Amino acid sequence: MTLFSTAQHIARSTRKDPRGHLLPIVLACAVAAGAIVLVAFLLWPTWEPEVSSDPARLPMSIGGTLFNVPTAAIRMKIQRRSGAQERVDLNFAFPSLQAPEAPKHVSADSVEDAVQPIDRIFLSISEHHDSLAPDARVRTIYPRYLEEAATAGQDGLTTRAFRDGSPYGNEDLFFASTPNINARCTRDAATPGMCLSERRIEGADLTFRFPRSWLEKWREVADAMDRLTLQLHGPK
Repeated sequence: MTLFSTAQHIARSTRKDPRGHLLPIVLACAVAAGAIVLVAFLLWPTWEPEVSSDPARLPMSIGGTLFNVPTAAIRMKIQRRSGAQERVDLNFAFPSLQAPEAPKHVSADSVEDAVQPIDRIFLSISEHHDSLAPDARVRTIYPRYLEEAATAGQDGLTTRAFRDGSPYGNEDLFFASTPNINARCTRDAATPGMCLSERRIEGADLTFRFPRSWLEKWREVADAMDRLTLQLHGPK
């Protein structure tokens, strides 16, 4: 009866004032909106973003050689596991040698602004399968393709160019003994030159890659490679 009486009252009010029916509609909408807000508040997720449960370092065996690898430095997610592996690819901020921060999202509008100079050193550790050792390659293979003339570089670093038409054409070999460094580097062209420096530890080869421009501070680069080797494998 109450509902019927209310309806009659609204009908009479509407006949007297055609705009009188707007008030109940507005009130009903306000009540509905309030109900929606309340339900949304009650159902809104309250959990915190999940913190990664990955360990800070992972023990890995590569070529039967044990390495203790920072998890955040591993470049490929599929390689983020402990145990025996054929290869692992890492990168470290330079000169801090800390694992780099996760890359930020790049949109089409900001891609040009996102291009930055390389600020990290890359390292691949792989099983060598009894291939020629890196130091033996420097002594016995590279000299076959090098130009005769050597150029004394900055702060004791020596440079010899590879002959054009050789397997290492358009590259140069940089070397020094104190501290020890051997790096084969491409020359600057459309893209900046990159250097490759290798060393062997037991059953694994370590291949470092870094910009050629860093050779202006080659002693720091040589020290960084030594420090990373020690951090990953421990004293020789």
